[in-house]
Amino acid sequence: MNKKQNGSRTSKRAGFSLVEVMVVMVIIGLLVTFVVINVLPSQDKAMVQKAKADIRLLEQAVEMYRLDMLDYPSASVGLAGLRALPDGMANAERYRQGGYVKFLPDDPWGRPYLYAYPGEHGVVDIFSYGADGQAGGENLAADIVSWQQ
Repeated sequence: MNKKQNGSRTSKRAGFSLVEVMVVMVIIGLLVTFVVINVLPSQDKAMVQKAKADIRLLEQAVEMYRLDMLDYPSASVGLAGLRALPDGMANAERYRQGGYVKFLPDDPWGRPYLYAYPGEHGVVDIFSYGADGQAGGENLAADIVSWQQ
């Protein structure tokens, strides 16, 4: 009998109390808040830096196109002329086999980069309207442009 009584006294229900669960939830919440505050601004900065790098790459490809074709891609052809030979081009034999870029990147916000020839700020302008997709803006919504690289 003694064994049964001792056994029932020492056996406790396994599990966590409500207070322990709440403490763990508060700690997890604090950690998530810390990560969100410190990581999300870095992602936004990385997107802007990627757009700037893409624009520099596209500028170089446009210059290679100009050296081969003796002129920049027309405004109607745009950046697509860097990927494939436009129809009806004079000097088609001068066009680099495989094009000047492997693929045309979209800006980090999923929109194509914009191209103007002749440009308002340079011979050619390559730009993205940034996070908001509208001309102008500040901070993350600011335009990323080739003439201010």
